[in-house]
Amino acid sequence: GTPGVGKTTLGKELASRAGLSYVNVGELAKEGELYEGFDEEYNCPILDEDRVVDELEERMSQGGVIVDYHGCDFFPERWFDIVFVLRTENSCLYDRLESRGYTGKKLQDNIQCEIFQTLYEEAVLSYRKEIVHQLPSNTPEDLERNLDQIMQWIEQWMKDNN
Repeated sequence: GTPGVGKTTLGKELASRAGLSYVNVGELAKEGELYEGFDEEYNCPILDEDRVVDELEERMSQGGVIVDYHGCDFFPERWFDIVFVLRTENSCLYDRLESRGYTGKKLQDNIQCEIFQTLYEEAVLSYRKEIVHQLPSNTPEDLERNLDQIMQWIEQWMKDNN
């Protein structure tokens, strides 16, 4: 999902409830300096996707990992049994990003990314359509519903695969 939709909040809580491990790719990249440059326009480092995949390969092959990142097209399809794309209404997202200090082009481009469903389209093109699901992420109630829904999915997956 777009920055600010609630991926980290959902991912950390889900990992805690389900007893799974959690990886925030942005934090992983920062810790390991997995960058290939700096984007002056957006004032942020440029992720070295190949190094991120290499860094995660062993963990992902063991399973039981929740991966948190805004993009997904560079992750191997074999890593995922299900993909959730969080969606947030524009006015709500605008306020969240503004409170994080996003301004100008960075703010506008992230809002447009959400309007045009860019990350959902990326997920559908990168993985089997039937494993990609959109979830609303506007309110605390949405968060609870999403956690409950994903926990039910995990429990069913465990029954079916163990």
